[in-house]
Amino acid sequence: MLDSAFFQRWMVAVAAAVDEEADRLTELDSAIGDADHGSNLRRGFTAVASALDKEPPTTPGAVLALSGRTLISTVGGASGPLYGTLLRRTGKALGEGAEVSVAEFAAALRSGVDAVARLGGAAAGDKTMLDALIPAAEALTSSGDVGFTAARDAAESGALATVPLQARKGRASYLGERSIGHQDPGATSAALLFRTLADVAEAAG
Repeated sequence: MLDSAFFQRWMVAVAAAVDEEADRLTELDSAIGDADHGSNLRRGFTAVASALDKEPPTTPGAVLALSGRTLISTVGGASGPLYGTLLRRTGKALGEGAEVSVAEFAAALRSGVDAVARLGGAAAGDKTMLDALIPAAEALTSSGDVGFTAARDAAESGALATVPLQARKGRASYLGERSIGHQDPGATSAALLFRTLADVAEAAG
């Protein structure tokens, strides 16, 4: 079972990973976007880690809901509302239980991913963060006890698979065929989310 401490460690780990990878994310965004993805997420997840440290929530759902609200209030552009929606909706779907199973988390995450798709009006193959989120959520649902590792691998494969795609949503879509050949920064940061999740789960044993 997964408790609030697990989810708090995950969010703090995401903040550290985003801080480490911010320059790479911005470099990817420079090619097909606004060149601010890394700096935006760094600011947002640094605020998330600070908010969780200041007032640690007592349930998994509350950890993700607070993280989502913090991202929405601190990150401009598209990434704040999208990641904020993902975490808020997932947290809401988890309810108020003190602990959740991996299966319950997988179902809740699927709700969050669906909410992101509705908000962005995007689908798999559009060269967005969904190209990592959707396969990761599916892997987590179908892989049982090895779900976190499977989700990480699926997200990383999904991010890499955006390279040959032509963007159909967001600023990158303005580039048309020139967006082909670049890895999507949103899918890359989404893969980072699942890499840290697998790391935290592995450390928990």
